[in-house]
Amino acid sequence: MSPASRADKKAVVDAAAWMFNVVTSVGIIIVNKALMATYGFSFATTLTGLHFATTTLMTVVLRWLGYIQPSHLPFKELLKFIFFANFSIVGMNVSLMWNSVGFYQIAKLSMIPVSCFLEVVMDKIRYSRDTKLSIGVVLLGVGVCTVTDVSVNAKGFIAAFIAVWSTSLQQYYVHHLQRRYSLSSFNLLGHTAPAQAGTLLLIGPFMDYWLTNKRVDAYNYTSVSVMFIVLSCTIAVGTNLSQFICIGRFTAVSFQVLGHMKTILVLIMGFFFFGKEGLNLHVVLGMKIAVAGMIWYGNASSKPGGKERWSHSLPTSRQQKHNSLSESNEFDGKV
Repeated sequence: MSPASRADKKAVVDAAAWMFNVVTSVGIIIVNKALMATYGFSFATTLTGLHFATTTLMTVVLRWLGYIQPSHLPFKELLKFIFFANFSIVGMNVSLMWNSVGFYQIAKLSMIPVSCFLEVVMDKIRYSRDTKLSIGVVLLGVGVCTVTDVSVNAKGFIAAFIAVWSTSLQQYYVHHLQRRYSLSSFNLLGHTAPAQAGTLLLIGPFMDYWLTNKRVDAYNYTSVSVMFIVLSCTIAVGTNLSQFICIGRFTAVSFQVLGHMKTILVLIMGFFFFGKEGLNLHVVLGMKIAVAGMIWYGNASSKPGGKERWSHSLPTSRQQKHNSLSESNEFDGKV
């Protein structure tokens, strides 16, 4: 296969993976919003545990069918990942409860610079000026779209800080573990989903009772609400898998930057499904700015020098110093 054909095939697969993630992510947000707002199922942590239990069932079936091959992930690495992933889920739920919507959105936006910081420190990645500026434009556009009232208190700030750093670390480790241990998205899910399902289903009912003062076992389950729970769990399988696929093919930073396209789509879908409130001139302006920034980021980060790795070798002469800034060819989309 010629280089051009390989590049075209890779571009098609990348686009399909990203579209898979966008569709499932937006779909689960809409379903969960209906489940919680309309049917009063406000047990977010327990619901996430059910999501991972369903995902675990999917990995068991795929392993039985032979699509998931035996692989190894050290127990220490698994514990580290589960620690960050569960703190991310709990931290986000607590942050949303203790903070205003405006500050919650600002905290979510701060995941992009935190993810950049992790790549710079952990992977010695260097960003070009255009790449940095494009990220700034995305942040500006999404901020205009989503940030309204901004108020913060001490415990809310702590919850948001924990949520942002744990989520960024969890997403960084998805990419890191796949590369370091040569794990496919299916393999990594096969290791992590059962552990997350077990821990979240264990702590979920207690966490949800603390957050909502309601017991999940006392909820009035109806056929319609159960149908929405099953639908949410089914879509979550695709969401979990597509997240691992996308971060594995791209990076945590690109996943965050381009992932804000989902925020824009959720706003648009909310306009059509839940009424006209929230969609006005400044929101539309923010959407346009954010989309322009995402397009700019995609172009800037894929160019030579847009996003490159510093060489670990020490320069011994001026020429070696000049050559020490070598491109790793691990731009977005290359694993």
